[in-house]
Amino acid sequence: MRIATATAYQNAIQNLQDRQVDLTDTQVRLTSGKRVLRASDDPTAAARAERAAAAVDRALVSQRAVEASRSAMTLAESALGSAVSLLQSARETLVAAGNGSYTAAERRGLAAQLQQIRDQLLSIANRQDGAGNYLFAGQGASGEPFVDGAAGVQFVGIAGAVSVASGEALPSTVDGNAAWMSAATGNGVFETQRVNVNGAAWIDAGRVTDPSLIQELRYDVSFTVTGAGTTYTIQRRDPGTGAPVGAATSGTYQSGTAISIDGIAFNISGTPANGDEFRIMPSTPTLSVFEALDRAIAGLRDGSATPSEVVQTTTDGLRNLDSVLARMQSVRSAVGDTLHRIDGVEDRLSALKLNAQTDRSNAEDLDMVQAISEFQNKQTGYDAVLKTYGMVQRMSLFQYLG
Repeated sequence: MRIATATAYQNAIQNLQDRQVDLTDTQVRLTSGKRVLRASDDPTAAARAERAAAAVDRALVSQRAVEASRSAMTLAESALGSAVSLLQSARETLVAAGNGSYTAAERRGLAAQLQQIRDQLLSIANRQDGAGNYLFAGQGASGEPFVDGAAGVQFVGIAGAVSVASGEALPSTVDGNAAWMSAATGNGVFETQRVNVNGAAWIDAGRVTDPSLIQELRYDVSFTVTGAGTTYTIQRRDPGTGAPVGAATSGTYQSGTAISIDGIAFNISGTPANGDEFRIMPSTPTLSVFEALDRAIAGLRDGSATPSEVVQTTTDGLRNLDSVLARMQSVRSAVGDTLHRIDGVEDRLSALKLNAQTDRSNAEDLDMVQAISEFQNKQTGYDAVLKTYGMVQRMSLFQYLG
């Protein structure tokens, strides 16, 4: 077969160009560290790398959301911790107010201390995060979620919590209504009340003696004082309508002796007057931190309060503060659980991100040892082709005749 000189030259040049392109492509891959630079290089690996890159991006977005939740919950936990400390200080102040030797002026001084604590608690309830969002606004509020008015502090936010946009529901706010406004009244099961008392008597917080006997009823305790002594009558009533339920029970009153009925017991102490009335109501989750303090402050500011009224004020105040403290500590514990859950979510997201990065690396990254070896081989081949072309180029008739 006859091969023209031009064809030999053309084939040599084409071979040289192909090897140069191959060598350049290998050098680019070696420099970038990527085996797959274009989808056409390896469609399957490119698709795999694209899915892995999308997974990495999703993990990064979720991690930012988790960090936002962590920041908000850390601030909320700190705020709740400050509130718990203030409520404990308020309790100590109220315990001091129960000192029978204190004058009305001294009790007013203690009331002023409680007022300062109340103002600090209101400031904490309206605390913001670094972005201007209210920590205890729940699902949102147009302004401060807690507003102090003539009727006391009201929650004007939306109950609930806002969650960040991550793979798992993580809150970025705390339900302020649940934290600050929803403690149980009384001892958590029932609430003792001093309704109409002209004598020198007071009632304690009461206790449960048999949970199986408890009924959701109202109990009106009225006293009758005669020359023969003091007796009491307990009438069960419907808590909503006040209608009597069943027959009344009665007994002889002795100061400090427990009165028991339907699985509950309470102590009435002092000297009741004829017609004095106390009431037992089912507990409801309606007691706010501010209402508990307002009641105590009003009672201590009353300069005309009798010793029994002072005792009732401090007894009720301590009971109410214990209830709101328990509620606040419960919410703080829930926020702490959320922070612990955030740690777990962050660990899982880090693992997912690492797996996606590894998958992407396996799909598109270059084996450097193998790539260097291939580059050296191709460079050697290119040099050989270049020398061969140089030799072929010198093969001409004129050189032969010369």
